[in-house]
Amino acid sequence: MKLARKLTLALVFGVFLVLALSAYAQIRREARIFENDVQRDHHTMARALVTAVTEVWRSEGPARALRLVRDANEREQQVTIRWVWLDGQADEDHRPRLAPEQLAPVAVGQTVVHRISQRDADLLVTCVPVRVPGDRAGALELSESLAGARRYIRSMILSTAITTAALTLVCGLLTTGLGVWLVGRPMRTLIDQARRIGAGDLSGRLSLRQHDEIGELAREMNAMCDRLAAANQRLESEAAARIAALQQLRHAERLATVGKLASGIAHELGAPLQVVTGRARMLVDGDVSGDEVPKNGQILLEQSQRMTQIIRQLLDFARRRSAEKQETALSCVLRGTFTMLKPLADKQGVTIVEEGDAPDRVIHADADQLQQALTNVVVNAIQAMPSGGTITVGVRTVRARPPEDPGGAEGDYVALSVRDEGHGMPADVLEHIFEPFFTTKPVGEGTGLGLSVAYGIIKEHGGWIDVDSRPGSGSLFTMYLPQERP
Repeated sequence: MKLARKLTLALVFGVFLVLALSAYAQIRREARIFENDVQRDHHTMARALVTAVTEVWRSEGPARALRLVRDANEREQQVTIRWVWLDGQADEDHRPRLAPEQLAPVAVGQTVVHRISQRDADLLVTCVPVRVPGDRAGALELSESLAGARRYIRSMILSTAITTAALTLVCGLLTTGLGVWLVGRPMRTLIDQARRIGAGDLSGRLSLRQHDEIGELAREMNAMCDRLAAANQRLESEAAARIAALQQLRHAERLATVGKLASGIAHELGAPLQVVTGRARMLVDGDVSGDEVPKNGQILLEQSQRMTQIIRQLLDFARRRSAEKQETALSCVLRGTFTMLKPLADKQGVTIVEEGDAPDRVIHADADQLQQALTNVVVNAIQAMPSGGTITVGVRTVRARPPEDPGGAEGDYVALSVRDEGHGMPADVLEHIFEPFFTTKPVGEGTGLGLSVAYGIIKEHGGWIDVDSRPGSGSLFTMYLPQERP
């Protein structure tokens, strides 16, 4: 409606301006025509009187000539006719209305027309020279009030104003109706459709039948909705495909990690298997009897449960699960990760120590995915120390600002750090460590997905991974996660 109102105001103002200027020009033209008519009448009347006065003056004398002028004045109702002397010595009845400097051309035989301004109405004075015998120069003075012209102009102004106002009102009403019908309602429909599109609703379609720019815009908006709907379907299918591929990559990395852990777990299972085998053989051979039998059975049960727990942890880690974010205690994630990785760490001669306040930290996360990310980083640290060493896992709360990717405001984050005592990494390697399938390990010892999967998991949780590493000084991986109070 704002556009229709602006168009209406602009058109009404334009019509009013044109009509007002036209009326003003017409009034000025009528005023000039009226004044020219008066002047023409004065000249016509003056020529006739000049001839008559000159003849009478010569034949019958001045008195009869002046009497002729007075008689002519009495017969005229609109024009005042007087005889005036130009030498400035005339009495009141024959003294001219014009100033001496205005009468100078009359003295040399020219007709003079002047307009004298008065309070009630202007006076048009025409002074025509008359050549009469004698030494004195005289002239006929014809004067007429322009009050009639003023009344005529006033009536014309009034009628023109009424006509202008009526035409302006009609144009305003017509323009308002057309503006609302042709512009206001279609624009409101377009605005509503744009808001629905902005809100994500692409189901509505416009049915404007106008064959103008607004109708063309409506048709283009319908076509845009069709294209957006098709693009959304493509994006949804592509997003589903990417999610499926990501899940497959993560699962593949889990299985690769399981393969790395298998050797350590095999060593871990060796001791309880030897105990089970020895105790079972003693029972079979009858080397124990009496109270020793239940005792040996209890030992067999404990060792079997120990092996079952180790195998269950490995299977739980390798099993594919859907992401479910919930309140998760970091202490449980760390404890499960350390228990699962201990055999692999012991085999490499690596000790995993914990520092910080992990038992007091609860975050909103998927425990399985978070454990996978931490496992990948710790396994990477174990492999970075082939000669053994210490891995320090710490948890603390920090005030940090996210990098440009993913971006965000400064806030409180839980920092989960993993520090190793390996050889470190140069700057050219640090630039690529989170790229899928990038690895510096020999063929067959790494998939190049561990850190990439860990980075993706932390990013999905609204965090990021920061790396500080220099050759000969080890590496520090810090995973920042949004803090959630328990």
